[in-house]
Amino acid sequence: MAHRRYLLALIGTIALQPFSVPCVWAQSVADFYRGKTITMTVGTSPGGDYDLRMRMVGRHLGKYIPGNPQIVATNMPGAGQMLVANWLASVAPKDGTVIAAISQNLAVHQATGASGVRYDVREFNWIGNTTDTPNTINSWHTTNIRTIQDVMVREHVVGATGFASGSYLYPFALNALVGTKFKIVTGYPGGNDINLAMERGEVGGRGSNSWASWKSTRPQWLAEKKVIILVQVGVRRNPELPDIPTLQDLAKNDLDRDVLTFISADTAISRPLVTNAGVPRERVEALRRAFDQAMRDPEFLAEAEKSKTDISAMTGEEAQKIAAATINAAPAVRARAAALIDGK
Repeated sequence: MAHRRYLLALIGTIALQPFSVPCVWAQSVADFYRGKTITMTVGTSPGGDYDLRMRMVGRHLGKYIPGNPQIVATNMPGAGQMLVANWLASVAPKDGTVIAAISQNLAVHQATGASGVRYDVREFNWIGNTTDTPNTINSWHTTNIRTIQDVMVREHVVGATGFASGSYLYPFALNALVGTKFKIVTGYPGGNDINLAMERGEVGGRGSNSWASWKSTRPQWLAEKKVIILVQVGVRRNPELPDIPTLQDLAKNDLDRDVLTFISADTAISRPLVTNAGVPRERVEALRRAFDQAMRDPEFLAEAEKSKTDISAMTGEEAQKIAAATINAAPAVRARAAALIDGK
């Protein structure tokens, strides 16, 4: 009996003690994010479509992440957004407190073995993609360049951010495979800086800008025909640009056509958000589902419509498959593209 009374007393004592378990096991996603700040790092300078649309996403994303963390956007331009990708892969915290808006071209550069790549897009956790808008190469109205055929016969100076960017890759590919005469000026921090350079007459166009960006950030230029679209970058012609050729429309043979299609295919993930490898799976899942909900948020959609920001959202899982498929493209196509890019 004494032994039994001792056990009952011991059980009662244990029952009164605060219950605790190791923090790693017990901490929920909401517990982790509550009171924290997520840094959203944008790989361009302020003011362009990448920057403005991701800041808009950030204003709505936090309310759908368990724990409702604050989201603060920062900018890390450089090397055609390779800088932010390398930083995300090797330096940024791997706990889900950092997400990045990266360039769609990063998968192509990895697939072709481009120098400077210190990331693997297959290891990033893709959160979602906001649009599949095509990219475009343009001229400024004062240049008298009106069609891509004009660039076949005379030089056209276009601005670019860095060698890893589409703003360099697209006109360079056309020079090498089609015979255009683009002169590419690099070193601009972002698209907004190239816009200013066009206005000042430093360059005659941009090596790349998304069609969505032109519509949202410079609709008056389109209305006034100050921007002339010469070529679009996508797997097919956009319905709004039915008379503008794609890169592959200009190819002279089948292999070059396949290479230009390969270079263009990543427009399907034109404006993605990712986080890095090592983030716990439950946090990745929470970020992905929060993104999906934010893309359907009536307030977000109203803000996007007001700013003329096109939204054709894709889940993180779908975007991740497209990035991986780029890395796994046909060897002959990757080799031809690699030789092209090495030539830069």
